[in-house]
Amino acid sequence: MSSAAEQEAVRGAARSAAAARGRGHRGEPGALRPPVWPGAPTPLGARFRVGPDGVAGTNFALWAGGAEAVEVCLFDPSGGETRLALTELTHEIWHGFVPGVRPGQRYGFRVHGRWDPWTGARWNPAKLLLDPYARAVDGDFTLPPEVYGHVRDWPQQQVADTVRDDRDSAPHVPKGVVVQDDDDWADDHRPKTPWSDSVIYELHVRGFTRLHPEIPEPLRGTYAGLAHPAALEHLVRLGVTAVELLPVHQFAHEDHLLRRGLRNYWGYNSIGYFAPHAAYSASGTSGQQVGEFKRMVRALHGAGIEVILDVVYNHTAEAGELGPTLSLRGIDNRGYYRLPSDARRYADYTGCGNTLHVVQPQVLRLITDSLRYWVTEMGVDGFRFDLAAALARSMHDVDMLSPFLAVIAQDPVLRRVKLIAEPWDVGNGGYQVGSFPPLWTEWNDRYRDAVRDFWRGALPDVRDLGYRLSGSSDLYAWGGRRPYASINFVTAHDGFTLRDLVSYERKHNEANGEGNRDGTHDNRSWNCGVEGETDDPRVNALRRRQLRNLLTTLLVSTGVPMLVAGDEMGRTQGGNNNAYCQDGEVSWVDWSLLEKPGPRGLLELATRLVELRHRHPVLRRRAFFSGRPQAADGLRDLAWFTARGKEMTEQDWYAPASTLGLYLSGRDIPGRDARGAPVTDDSFLILLHSADRPASCVLPGPPWAGAYEVVVDTSEEEQGAPPGRTHRGGETVTLPARAMLVLKVTG
Repeated sequence: MSSAAEQEAVRGAARSAAAARGRGHRGEPGALRPPVWPGAPTPLGARFRVGPDGVAGTNFALWAGGAEAVEVCLFDPSGGETRLALTELTHEIWHGFVPGVRPGQRYGFRVHGRWDPWTGARWNPAKLLLDPYARAVDGDFTLPPEVYGHVRDWPQQQVADTVRDDRDSAPHVPKGVVVQDDDDWADDHRPKTPWSDSVIYELHVRGFTRLHPEIPEPLRGTYAGLAHPAALEHLVRLGVTAVELLPVHQFAHEDHLLRRGLRNYWGYNSIGYFAPHAAYSASGTSGQQVGEFKRMVRALHGAGIEVILDVVYNHTAEAGELGPTLSLRGIDNRGYYRLPSDARRYADYTGCGNTLHVVQPQVLRLITDSLRYWVTEMGVDGFRFDLAAALARSMHDVDMLSPFLAVIAQDPVLRRVKLIAEPWDVGNGGYQVGSFPPLWTEWNDRYRDAVRDFWRGALPDVRDLGYRLSGSSDLYAWGGRRPYASINFVTAHDGFTLRDLVSYERKHNEANGEGNRDGTHDNRSWNCGVEGETDDPRVNALRRRQLRNLLTTLLVSTGVPMLVAGDEMGRTQGGNNNAYCQDGEVSWVDWSLLEKPGPRGLLELATRLVELRHRHPVLRRRAFFSGRPQAADGLRDLAWFTARGKEMTEQDWYAPASTLGLYLSGRDIPGRDARGAPVTDDSFLILLHSADRPASCVLPGPPWAGAYEVVVDTSEEEQGAPPGRTHRGGETVTLPARAMLVLKVTG
């Protein structure tokens, strides 16, 4: 912390700067100022309703714990501002009912209080603030100097955040929009797909539809575009049961990107936790985006597809002490953000400049109110929590008994929806894979790493791969958790696409403008001998085989598979493994790929594999394998084999190996169907071979099987129809280099 003398010197500079600038333009009140009636402290936000004496209007309520005064600011179509004081204060909530304010009205708040950054107080009424509970947002965040609570361009940058900027930000920031709540979802039918039956498809609303030739141009890149029959047809054909949408909460673009002429494409920079991102709306931004989002959800539900939102409650777009003042910082900086002992700074467990202080009741309320809103009023079916470990921190350490996790566990709405944790953050002790409590599933990056390493020939043995293929019981077999606690993925939005994973060994992020310093160096990729695109037919044939190997492994593994949009047709980002700021053809799904035989064949394989998974419960078990004999003949529900056709010994697990076989018994599936009958299925033998030379492999004979039928052979170039050939139990077959066989027991 600065010395007292230094603090006083900077305060003096701030006072001098303010005197030199004057108080700035504060706007004139409208000619007709509506009255402000007391209203109610709940619900928070702006809610249109019928007030006293049947008068229609809007109730405004804002939690601002340490504030001295709050004004709600109403804006007419020309930008004229009317400021109305909210004089009622109930349990730190400022509130008032304004008659005549109807849906479509744009508004914001100005919050008065002390300016003392050394103690974390950053109130500045010159800055128009977005309502944290705004249901819709109109306008763009462009981040000129006026939207910063401090003087952004102060000559002495080391103290710039302490010098208050008194220029009015209202002309430069988006406004909240009053929205009418008029939808009860009576005609909606949620798919309610069990976790064990789920196949997740991660997509970007804009990127998935932006280049689709069958979607009308005005709808591309929008919620309406994703609801279009052409988009739904692809999802239904592929057989996925849920879409996981990259962030659709209202977000802002970072200043450093705007200065380079780029934008935040992924959207992990939220500023409005109740508002669907306005730029994805084809119908308008004066509240129309809310109805459009709801219609999209209904269309997906009608196609049997659930909607999961990727949500970013760990930090906001206000960044660190040098960031803009857009909402929470100006409402109550100390009440919303984690501040260290030097309260001028921010505790940063996210790598994004700030961390929401989830232990605080008002922050926990904001998050849970938002979650319930998206479930009950917007129709979504679940959430994937970005950097969830940051939400699970109590005062400092990650705590699986934290208030956030405890509230979710007992909430009657939230405990029934799908909950996915990204189980890490960037702080000390933040890596928590396998640690989240029951009800939660987790992105399993250990699955990703083991599968990548096996197919590039970098695993020292197959112990880790065995756990990952069979549901990761080493991570999740505790506390009543099930195999579907593991969200299995080989790729995600963050990192290489599947095609780039087999085409590049180094990241190529120059287009991001950061000197290729951004993005991970740990890609665990193999370029098959040539970096990037090539005309070499042998290299391209090997890459196509590796794509088939990776897809097949993912879709026959126990757990919940997650595909990334475009991977099923070989989409490339040109080796960019951090395309967060690439809102263009680098990131958009290239539908023209389906005009080529290779991508069409990959899509056909992916479709057959998803169908195979849906058809066979042995591939989507609801309980972990026991590995013990289930009957007198000695068959186990899960058995592991070497290339010699012998069951693996303890020594085999520790020996270098490039070939692994696993036998899944369909007659020993725990649980019963809806009518109480035992669940039985076919049995399967899956052989994986990652070496660069063919291998002889003995197929286990009786009692395991008398005969096998080949269902998938990744060495086959075309996968339009199942290979269908048969082999006898005990027969020796040749596994081509880097190939995989899925065989069904037929006798």
